[in-house]
Amino acid sequence: MKPPFEHIVARHGPSVLRVCWAVVGADDADDAWSETFLAALRAYPTLDASANVEAWLVTIAHRKAIDILRARNRRPLTMDELPEPAATSGTPDAERLDLAAAITALPDKQRHAVAYHYLIGLPYAEVAGVLGGSADAARKAASDGIRALRRTLGDPMRRDTRRQGQHR
Repeated sequence: MKPPFEHIVARHGPSVLRVCWAVVGADDADDAWSETFLAALRAYPTLDASANVEAWLVTIAHRKAIDILRARNRRPLTMDELPEPAATSGTPDAERLDLAAAITALPDKQRHAVAYHYLIGLPYAEVAGVLGGSADAARKAASDGIRALRRTLGDPMRRDTRRQGQHR
């Protein structure tokens, strides 16, 4: 027997939001999340009771996020003047902003593989089901994405080691 849809939202809502954030960014993540659960609510009565609900929701979130990206690319951007760049050095959120920018800069397949495997925790076989392709291809895309993030942001383990070495 399937649980009530409210339980599905409560259990998987944060994971779906992380997927949406990773694919479309913070500005449109809430919209993608809402669209995901509206579509899921409509389809939930026909979902097989033995289905992997999290993978099903990630697939829907992926498709809704892609729809939002396509719509965003069709919108014109108009500005009276260019905004000042935000100062991030010395702020507690600077590292998180750097990570968000670095994830956003990854190629689509790498960004999605990193988000689905590392942020959501889906196994590579399920990541492959969402993205298309094989589990090995999903593993390679995630590995390449993590490698690119380490190049961009530096390896935190090495930074910690250097910091410890400075205090000796």
